[in-house]
Amino acid sequence: MFQKAFRLRRSFLRSFASLSACFIGLLLGQSVARAAGSLQIYWIDVEGGGATLIVSPSGESMLVDVGNPPPAGERDTKRIYQAIQLAGLKKIDYLFITHYDGDHVGGVLPLSKMIRIEKFVDHGDIDAAWNQNPHYEDRWQDYLSVSSNRRMIVKPGDIVPLKGVEVRVVASNGEVLAKPINGGGPNPYCKDAEQKAPDKTENSRAAGFLLTYGKFTFVDLGDLTWDKEMALACPVNKLGHVTLYQATHHGFYHAMSGAPAHVWGIQPQIVTVNNGPKKGLENTATYDELMKIQGLEGLWQMHLSLLNDRDHNTKESMIANLEPTDQCQGHWIKAEVESNGKITITNGRNGFSHSYQAR
Repeated sequence: MFQKAFRLRRSFLRSFASLSACFIGLLLGQSVARAAGSLQIYWIDVEGGGATLIVSPSGESMLVDVGNPPPAGERDTKRIYQAIQLAGLKKIDYLFITHYDGDHVGGVLPLSKMIRIEKFVDHGDIDAAWNQNPHYEDRWQDYLSVSSNRRMIVKPGDIVPLKGVEVRVVASNGEVLAKPINGGGPNPYCKDAEQKAPDKTENSRAAGFLLTYGKFTFVDLGDLTWDKEMALACPVNKLGHVTLYQATHHGFYHAMSGAPAHVWGIQPQIVTVNNGPKKGLENTATYDELMKIQGLEGLWQMHLSLLNDRDHNTKESMIANLEPTDQCQGHWIKAEVESNGKITITNGRNGFSHSYQAR
């Protein structure tokens, strides 16, 4: 009798867990349905690479970078495609490639076989002298093969015509905006700010943009380097104050980016970090720099940084993935922005969400 009762109880618990999972999935599906007409931004876990999906209020889409090349890229491409499906998309209107490093452009060929990409946005042709990563020529040929006759090469000041929002290019091919936008002006953090020698890698040529939707602004600069951040920040802050900032270079990887004059100057309300378990946010100084942003209301991380202690990571509820790469489930972070400036950010791992109001 005892064993029979135990088996019945175990069967009930399994059924309850299954129903609970279905119910959570239903809630997530309803959340996507309610988001129709709002701006949506998904940060997709590609293990310390780049993949950010934007769906404008008009329903048009822009995917920023495509993660790593195969074999790791097969994992990344599946995660990107799952996010595309979650967003209810049948195609990608614009694929914005910030630069040609493998963790940003490596997945372009497999993804192009899974979904139609209408237009490719990039900073211009690759230059071997600036690209020091292995297999760059293979990646470049893959990119050319899928983007043929559909490329939009951008320079600072150009607009990517994503309907429903304004996407203005602020850096590209080693150049930055000539004049301030978004109310930019004098930057008090330029006094005694640290300068670094010009970077000579593909990172410094990264294309980045400022997206505007009403009062809400979002800046993504890919892996743009310290010297180019300083060109955007000093002596004048050319980007103004922003609502949401995707921390440059996966959370200031190896201090190649993250110039305080830039980070503190743009004064984001919210920061998201597309870091890996051991890539980005790799020391207490990096975390402390983000915590010193005036008026910061929230820090969200793609991964728990295993290179920092718990006190130098954000709250666990705001971290999408807690495990090392070989155990990672690839959870996402999503922002939904309404026309009145309300921003709701949700952690795909646990369903935790928090709302903010764009200033």
